[in-house]
Amino acid sequence: MSNFFEDFCKTVVDLDPKIRFAGIADGDGKLEATADRKSLNPLLSPEERGQYAITAATRQYTRLRWEYRLGRIVYASSHYEKLIRATIPIADENSRLSHVLLLSFDANADNFHEIITKKIIPLVRRHIADFQKVAGK
Repeated sequence: MSNFFEDFCKTVVDLDPKIRFAGIADGDGKLEATADRKSLNPLLSPEERGQYAITAATRQYTRLRWEYRLGRIVYASSHYEKLIRATIPIADENSRLSHVLLLSFDANADNFHEIITKKIIPLVRRHIADFQKVAGK
């Protein structure tokens, strides 16, 4: 199923030229696959990406804790000087986290919200059964 993750990440990166990176981590933060935009010089090393994935998964668990009060989380983003990062939780109907989609965008991607909500989230929803199958649901 790792081919699914690799193909999915490549598909995400190809959705828009402002997308720099896509990665999928499991609920524990272990990176399953990544893809970079062609000709991209990554800002983080593979080890740093792995560390980021662990912290992103941990933050998603913390956010899921508040869903019963605030509603389902759609995505979270952080704006840095050099890029925009976003995470999309992939959870079941009971808010059990199975995976986290990690994204980065060019710093000048003013339309990153539209890219996420109009392109990436619909793609995730079309493949939710594949994610659940991998997670053993």
